[in-house]
Amino acid sequence: MTSVHDALLDIATPDGVADAYLAHPDDGTPHPGVLLYMDAYGLRLALKAMARRLAGHGYTVLVPNVMYRAGRAPVVALPDFIGPAERSEIFERLAPVMRALTPDRAMRDAGAYLDWLAASPLVADGPVGTTGYCMGGVLGIRTAAAYPDRIGAAASFHAGRLVTDAEDSPHRLVGRSTAELYFGHADHDHSMPADQIARLEQALDADGVTYRSELYEGARHGYTQTDTAAYNSEADQRHWRNLLELFGRRL
Repeated sequence: MTSVHDALLDIATPDGVADAYLAHPDDGTPHPGVLLYMDAYGLRLALKAMARRLAGHGYTVLVPNVMYRAGRAPVVALPDFIGPAERSEIFERLAPVMRALTPDRAMRDAGAYLDWLAASPLVADGPVGTTGYCMGGVLGIRTAAAYPDRIGAAASFHAGRLVTDAEDSPHRLVGRSTAELYFGHADHDHSMPADQIARLEQALDADGVTYRSELYEGARHGYTQTDTAAYNSEADQRHWRNLLELFGRRL
């Protein structure tokens, strides 16, 4: 682990300005870039800690507020700890904001985030990695499919709705990616049940994608998020091992 520097910044997008958080090794040299996609709760202390931890392993990590159209982070007020009661109230407020982030808008934004990383002297030449959590896991897979020449590795943890009936369902897009993909599914996740995991893996196999898809037994949706009741320490540590192995191979 190396010492880490961090900063808040703004990124121009086709639709406005996204606020973001950046963490990078404090050694004056460029490092592989990583786009870290937030969960629905958004850019907050827990996500910043994850970015700093990843940066300490030798990566320049950008965490955009993907909901910037609704305001700067935090888009809604958040308690220090999010339990079941708080979760319901927060999601009631976030639901319209999440619906407004269409795949088209999200991928326009992704191009701006990747352009920022490509132009930064803190980022080494070469492929970028993505890691995403909950809704961010879906965004990471969409980004790998939309920008196959730029993404070398994409990890998705406790993401839901990777398989839908929509024409642009993530499982229908995975064949466009040239990245190595990793999926860490939560065992107890009604948004990504066993039959949908099976359909995702069938699509990945049919398209010849290099991937790993694993079930984290006993883990709930959100198991990596330390400030929530869903956090699972054992599953979180497994997530870190798999993420760092993936990036070590491909970035």
